[in-house]
This record gives sequence, C-alpha cells and structure tokens, in this order.
Amino acid sequence: MKQNYGEYHFTVREIVKYLTQSILLCAAVDYLFYKSWWVMISAVPAAFFYLKWKRAQMIRERRKKLNYQFKDALNSLSVAVQAGYSVENAVSACARDLERLYTGNEDILKEFHYIESQQRVSVPVEELFLDLGARSQVEDIENFASVFYTAKRTGGDMDKVIQKVARMLGDKIDVKKEIETTLAAKKSEQAIMSLMPAGIILYLQVSSPGFLSVLYGNPFGICAMTVCLGIYAAAYWMGRKIVDIEV
Repeated sequence: MKQNYGEYHFTVREIVKYLTQSILLCAAVDYLFYKSWWVMISAVPAAFFYLKWKRAQMIRERRKKLNYQFKDALNSLSVAVQAGYSVENAVSACARDLERLYTGNEDILKEFHYIESQQRVSVPVEELFLDLGARSQVEDIENFASVFYTAKRTGGDMDKVIQKVARMLGDKIDVKKEIETTLAAKKSEQAIMSLMPAGIILYLQVSSPGFLSVLYGNPFGICAMTVCLGIYAAAYWMGRKIVDIEV
C-alpha cells in the first residue's frame, strides 16, 4: 500500500497519552497564571490544538526518519548497481539488504517492497521513485528521483549517477547529524530556561502565597498574567526557532 506522509493517524494509546498531557498542561497554566475553574474549563478546546501540533510534529519526525533511512537504501542500491545488477534488479537486492537492517514496520522497507511489487506489473522504476518523492515531500528524495528519472530516460550512466547522489545525500545527512549533536546541549539549556519563569512563579506561590495573591481573581491581575503568559509563550516559540536549524 502507498504511504501518505502528509497524514498521521494516532493510535488509541497515543490519543489517551496526548490528551492527558494537554489536560495536565492546561491545569498547570491555570494554576500558575489564573487559578480559576472557568479558565480551566474554557481551555478544554486547547487539547485539540495540542493534538494537531503533536500530529504535525510526528509527521516531521516520520519524514526525517525516512530521509535518514533512504541514505542506507541508496548506499545499498549503489553497491548493487556496481556489482553488475540492473537498476530494477538492484531494487530487489536493496530490499533484501534493508530487511536485515530494519523491521517490517519501517517505512523505507515498506516503500521498497511496494516498488518491487509494482515493478512486477511493469511500472517503470523511475516513475515509482518520483511517486515516492512526491508522497514523502522530502527534499533529498525528490531531488534523487528527479535526477534518476532524467538519467534513466536519457540513457545516462546510472552507476555514476547513483554513486554521486548517494555520496552527496550521505554528506548532507552527516552534516545534519553533526548539527543535531552540537545543538543537543543548547536544546537542553533552552528547555531549562523555558521552565525557569514557571518555576519562579511556583516557588513564590509555595513560599510566599500572599505575594502574588493580588494577581488572581481580579480584572487587573487577569490582564497582567495574560500579558505575562503571552510573553512567555512568545519567548518559548522564539527559543525553539533558534535551536531548530534546517540544513
């Protein structure tokens, strides 16, 4: 079956997990900034936005994982072509190699099994890679598919084409991984800094309950805390953008 990488369907367990997370997050925001049951009740629809955000996050993670797995597939495909296989037979050899690397639930393995099955009904392999690139919306796969399609239709040297693209894709993914490793500590620091304002408010509420009481239960306090919450959310969003580098 074709995989649609623009969609992600939650399992029942994931729905329960993320709904619980959203409820706890809303409860924490209400306790720190408002202390009002009405605000808590009105924040219930936020759970659906949280699920939407998690779905987008899971789609991005799935595409990134497919991109990394495609590097291994391309290396295997390059080795098979160098060994004298035709491109069509190299796809089958690549699928066997991927079976030793990944479990049957991995997307890259499903894709190569799908390509292999479609080749048996005479669908051109270059069109199948183009279809994979269009469905995955992963830039590296789309670029490979375009180069592969042009080389196949114009009689290019497939061995050199696959080797060059595999090397370029491998270098790009290595750079991505190096950046992720370098930013891992910064992301941890950003997460800690994001929790600091909430931690300060919680500390003041526990140690000096009367110090912040003027900010709860009155129009001025609600407005002030709403502004603080907005600034807090904007700072968190900017922090995530800074440490989220795309190659």
